[in-house]
Amino acid sequence: MESLATILLRSGRLLSRNCAKPHLRLPLPQPVGYRPMHTSTQLSRTVTNLVAPHLSYSQKPDHVDLVADRLERDGILKITLGFRDDGSEYLEQLIRSLHANHNHRLPISHSATRGWFWDVRPSLSNFQTANHQARSETMEEFPWHTDCSYEYPPPRFFALQVLQPDRYGGGTLSVMSAARLGEHLDAATLAALMRDEFRIAIPTEFVKDPAAQAWIRGRLLVADARGRPALIRFREDIVTPIGPAAAAALRRLKVALQHLAARADSTLHLTAADLPAGSIILIDNRRWLHARNEVTDPERHLRRVRWDAVPFPGLDDTREAPPVDKGVAETSAAA
Repeated sequence: MESLATILLRSGRLLSRNCAKPHLRLPLPQPVGYRPMHTSTQLSRTVTNLVAPHLSYSQKPDHVDLVADRLERDGILKITLGFRDDGSEYLEQLIRSLHANHNHRLPISHSATRGWFWDVRPSLSNFQTANHQARSETMEEFPWHTDCSYEYPPPRFFALQVLQPDRYGGGTLSVMSAARLGEHLDAATLAALMRDEFRIAIPTEFVKDPAAQAWIRGRLLVADARGRPALIRFREDIVTPIGPAAAAALRRLKVALQHLAARADSTLHLTAADLPAGSIILIDNRRWLHARNEVTDPERHLRRVRWDAVPFPGLDDTREAPPVDKGVAETSAAA
């Protein structure tokens, strides 16, 4: 089986530092403002890094086109700002430009009290949603997940702007390809994960309408046009399987995640050195899972935005679901 590095090298997604000649042969132009971002993983790789010297780049057609192209091709992109932007004006204007010129839908609000942007930083009492602490407001690790798995529909992209990186070695962002994960699941597991047999709860801090149903029902995986698993939504602590087949598939999915997370050729780890202040990482929320290890700096501060919320291709989620088998749910939760 091909390694992740080989697969992504062939597609022009992530490039090994030691593969300069194959990189030169790729049919992808080196755009103005492009710099390779060398990551600190055991298997050194690079991610496309675009430079935005001025705020005006958020509206420059060539720059916006490059951002849209990289997101479509690779699903992951770093942007380095050449100016201070504590108010995230560049990111807001960039998304408006993607909306106007590339049909990206505008961002979704995070909750009933928060709009487009959410501050990802530790807090013991000053929560962004009254009386409810979000996982991102803790210093705890955040296992593999996709953002807004509970949304109807979930956003296609999210971005994190680094305002203050973790100065003490924690808060590393890790990413894993959904397609790569799918290669390690058997046919029966894939089929079960592609059925609408999972209840996904809405975390209290992200409830927008207290009178609305507090969960959705749907599938965790969606196949591409060739039948291969390509898109995912997942966050273990809010997913409940409906029935024994779904419960068994969920257990096998978690085992595969643990297995791949331990392999250097299957995950990409972005440390504070890779994402210093002034960096923005943009990720396709359906093609890449992400995780965060424990935060060690109480002053670590990122700003998040999520946009382009469209249904999974060929899938209409339903908010209706039959009663959950509590025995199955409890068994799955203990797995």
